[in-house]
Amino acid sequence: MPAQVLIGYARTSTTHQNAGLEAQLRDLQVAGFTKVFREDLSATTDSKRPELERALEFVREGDVLVVTKLDRLARSVADLVAITGSLREKAVELRILNMNLDTSTPTGKLMLNLLGSIAEFERELMLECQRGGIAKAKAEGDYKGRASTAKRKADEVLRLRGEGKTVPQIVAQLGVSRASVFRILKEAT
Repeated sequence: MPAQVLIGYARTSTTHQNAGLEAQLRDLQVAGFTKVFREDLSATTDSKRPELERALEFVREGDVLVVTKLDRLARSVADLVAITGSLREKAVELRILNMNLDTSTPTGKLMLNLLGSIAEFERELMLECQRGGIAKAKAEGDYKGRASTAKRKADEVLRLRGEGKTVPQIVAQLGVSRASVFRILKEAT
């Protein structure tokens, strides 16, 4: 088996959190990382984390990905499950310093699996409640569903067309499909 390499990952939500990033880097230094990936950006649901992606590509069998806190790594339990699945496929362990969690130990693996199982259970309960609420609303005639993006932008499509914009210009500006623009224009006449 290859020699164990500690790969650090540090993230702050904004570039103004230099102290937080420096504290993470200091803690990773104490842990003895070989290479560190760092980024200054929020981990919102739709944001990309290029340095995390680079770290996940960089790690090799026998390496350990080290983070100071769980929230610096994953933005949700689903995200954590995806990341740990990727690490497991590459035979890479995960160490979370503030939780003293290390997936190279049986206890660490158990703790991570428990966290994932609890989160999955909570998600299933939430989805069950959501389905029940939707069924009730449908039965009472109150459920309409979410309007499509194009329908929500119908007023903007008509306004832009009134200003003399072409269909390709409207498509580019609003990010809706060409067919949606034609449908909105047809329904308006």
